[in-house]
Amino acid sequence: MKIAIVGCGAVGSYYGARLSRAGQEAHFLLRSDYDAVRRKGVLIRSPEGDFRVQPKCARTPEEIGICDLVMIGLKTTANDQFSKLLPPLVGPATAVLTLQNGLGNEEQLARLLGEEKILGGLCFVCLNRLEPGVIQHIAHGTIMMGEHNRWPEPRTHDIASMIRNSGVPCKVTDNLASAHWEKLIWNVPFNGLGVAGVAGYDAVVQGALPAGFQPGPCLTSDQLLAEPRWEQLVRELMLEVIASANAMGLKLPVSAAEKQISRTRDMGAYQASTLLDYERGQPLEVESLFLEPLRQAHQAGVPTPRLAALCELLKVLDPKQ
Repeated sequence: MKIAIVGCGAVGSYYGARLSRAGQEAHFLLRSDYDAVRRKGVLIRSPEGDFRVQPKCARTPEEIGICDLVMIGLKTTANDQFSKLLPPLVGPATAVLTLQNGLGNEEQLARLLGEEKILGGLCFVCLNRLEPGVIQHIAHGTIMMGEHNRWPEPRTHDIASMIRNSGVPCKVTDNLASAHWEKLIWNVPFNGLGVAGVAGYDAVVQGALPAGFQPGPCLTSDQLLAEPRWEQLVRELMLEVIASANAMGLKLPVSAAEKQISRTRDMGAYQASTLLDYERGQPLEVESLFLEPLRQAHQAGVPTPRLAALCELLKVLDPKQ
């Protein structure tokens, strides 16, 4: 398969490297990391074993050309680049798989490229980009993928099989929307509170910065679960997400909240991706991870006071403001 990796941060580089190692023709579309990756390749450091690959590198999509599969690992803050980056890679038979966080990404891609080309994937993985071309794989790695607004097709299972053959667990869902909301159960509290925690507990509850605000440190997953007040906020946000999904007919069990909390305790002091973005002064994925879920919850008639307050605070803390 000829595969373009668009967005070669932690997620794109990790899965692209796995595919390249398995013998797929993986082309990395790179900007600032181009020289480093072309010279040294991509190094994956992992408890499952370190490895290095030398993928094909390109600065522009035109250098790559039409592909069988386009895999998108861009931050959703870069979605305004879709119209520039993707058309040169997409032909009549190309499948486009977005591995991005949050809601609304498949819809944007469908408007640009046609709904029949679009698949979505959710990555259940702990990764950090240490430096250009160096990715730390901490734990997990499963991809859950499905068609956008369609039942799984033969190509869905073919792509999933190819991903599994690269050593990555990959499952196919017949309800991509439900899978997105299931992942939000974790992403909303641990990405959101991890950043909002710099303003303190009272600010998170009130949805506003205190007078004379001086930011404290971001809160890692273990810190959020170590203090009862923060753990309760985590739980309340999770339950708001579950209630919103259920109001849309997606049928997520309430028990999923405790299951996610228990699973997170085993991860140790993990920094979710939004924390790293904030610490680097980069734009936060507020729109896809928080504002769009809030809009959909309101449209479904679900009260979400914790999520609403969190959104107000994150909009103020977002470095792009």
